Amino acid sequence: MKDRKRLPHWMRMQMPGGDRYMQVKEQVGKHGLHTICTSGNCPNIGECWAAGTATFMILGDICTRSCKFCAVKTGKPLPVDEGEAMRLASSIRTMGIKHAVITSVDRDDLPDKGAGFWARTIRILKDELPDLTMETLIPDFDAIPDLVQLVIDAVPEVISHNLETVERLTPQVRSRARYHRSLEVIRMIAQSEVTSKSGIMLGLGETEEEILQTMDDMLKNGCEVLTLGQYLQPTMDHMPVDEYIHPDKFEEYRKIALGKGFKAVESSPLVRSSYHAEKHASIEKGIAND
Repeated sequence: MKDRKRLPHWMRMQMPGGDRYMQVKEQVGKHGLHTICTSGNCPNIGECWAAGTATFMILGDICTRSCKFCAVKTGKPLPVDEGEAMRLASSIRTMGIKHAVITSVDRDDLPDKGAGFWARTIRILKDELPDLTMETLIPDFDAIPDLVQLVIDAVPEVISHNLETVERLTPQVRSRARYHRSLEVIRMIAQSEVTSKSGIMLGLGETEEEILQTMDDMLKNGCEVLTLGQYLQPTMDHMPVDEYIHPDKFEEYRKIALGKGFKAVESSPLVRSSYHAEKHASIEKGIAND
């Protein structure tokens, strides 16, 4: 595998540190929680934790899939921790979080792919923290309607499921996932009262034409919120970066996406699924938002 490309100057990230950052780190450790911020080597961990926000990861930190873009551990997961949701609620309360972003590893080892645990977690958080709003970044659950519906029926404000990349690159980049299967998940979410959201990474070798086609495919299936960010290679064992996209190009894509009909778009090199996620919880169905 070829050497990693040198980071351009516009990819500077805030170094972790400060009182708020340490408070988040302490709470995550104290309650035995996992975050995609650490498991996924997120470049925004310094900025987000310093602002008191984190993307919590439920169902453990071992994934049954081995996607070529993702730094999360893969292997045989541990048994489901039934006390995790209550510890998560306690941590969110202590941290004073008003909007929580929650994701999970894939749990293809479970009969329901973890969907039932997802629904219980959402309901526990709503019961324990009535004023909390939530974005849930879910796996595909193999696009089994009854499983996706379990999460929809728990009614988080936003349900996100990422396409991650364009159709041509999906077999190279994603393990087990299928492009049109993910579009079907987005379609099911969009047919509910919950805001639908998805995102892709740029810089994996996709063409502009493919990016625009992906936007159209998302819109055709009802996606309302779009995120576009730069792919960063977590380790030398992962997919290499093909290109670093200039911030001006990300801004161009943002304008194009809004023009096509997305209600909200986050598009810049350091954008990740949960970036500025609190803004997306207030989007109303049928009302565009620039």
